[in-house]
Amino acid sequence: MAKVSIIIPVYNVEKYLAECMESVVGQTLADIEIICVNDGSLDGSLKVLKEYERQDHRIVLISQENRGYGSAVNCGMACASGEYVGIVEPDDYIAPDMYEELYRAAKEYALDFVKADFYRFTANEGGEREFAYNHLSPNPADYHKVFNPGRQPEALRFIMNTWSGIYRRDFLEKYGIRHHETPGASFQDNGFWIQTFVYGERAMLIDKPYYRNRRDNPDSSVNSREKVYCINIEYDYIRGLLIKNPVVWERFKYMYWFKKYHNYMGTLWRIGEEYRREYVLRFSEELKRGMALGEIKRDVFSDSAWSHIEGMTEDAEQYYICRVYAKSVDERLFERINELELKNQKLKNEIARVRGSKSFRLGRMILCVPGKLRKLVGGKR
Repeated sequence: MAKVSIIIPVYNVEKYLAECMESVVGQTLADIEIICVNDGSLDGSLKVLKEYERQDHRIVLISQENRGYGSAVNCGMACASGEYVGIVEPDDYIAPDMYEELYRAAKEYALDFVKADFYRFTANEGGEREFAYNHLSPNPADYHKVFNPGRQPEALRFIMNTWSGIYRRDFLEKYGIRHHETPGASFQDNGFWIQTFVYGERAMLIDKPYYRNRRDNPDSSVNSREKVYCINIEYDYIRGLLIKNPVVWERFKYMYWFKKYHNYMGTLWRIGEEYRREYVLRFSEELKRGMALGEIKRDVFSDSAWSHIEGMTEDAEQYYICRVYAKSVDERLFERINELELKNQKLKNEIARVRGSKSFRLGRMILCVPGKLRKLVGGKR
């Protein structure tokens, strides 16, 4: 049995895949199983994976027709034999000691799961990467101690991700914790994340960033403006899971709505402007139903969040016009101003470049010579 099975779901990421694979095969924890699930890639991803499989006996390569992220990860989990399971997304990469240190903590404290801080990064026009440190919790006291997430609903306030940690495989099997499988959909890791917190008994956060999460892949689900209701589908699925156990639902329903609200708000500003009015109207109806069922609690939300909830439930049309459409107009106006300022600055830079060139200075000198000669000749007369 490997100590950690690492699952890499792959779909059309040839551009980034080698960097990801190098970071995984180069782990200081040698006793790992690397399960690569090629989810019907149409580019050269499969070729890259086959080359790594040829070089490293720890790699298990599986190919399937395109069924989506959730299906690919679940396929990997079904094949995993490791004591713990980790997930690496194929356009990301990880620090060399990530799994060695997470596994050491998991074993020392007999954890169901352990998660760590992480970096998000983008590359600027020059290709230089800019990293932003992300804390799972803003409270230092939440780190390096064993806690029982299943008894602490407030833990759902932690930043949501599935890939910055590892999970005991027996724990996942005991509760049947898997990703939602919806062809073509996205955000299927939300349900997996919430289930681990709902059913986990021993967990820990570590304040060291091992994982590097890319945010500039144009094909990433978070950048898809057309996938409007994927997050709604995911939270309907999560609610369906939780209400099967009345005790669990009663304990977590308020924080379920906290997480749902913030993910919906993120979606509202991610999708295209042409979808936002319709999205606000649906958001409003879901909030009203939640309130009618007594599932939404004022104390869970900040004053700012609650003002948005009140605005949407009292008059969704007015909320859209005053707080969504107006902001969209402002954003377009600022974008246009910035665009014009950038063009103006580029023009100024070009003029300065031309004026500073040798050819310009030489041409100016030549043009000035006849005038000076006339003055000289006139003076002699």
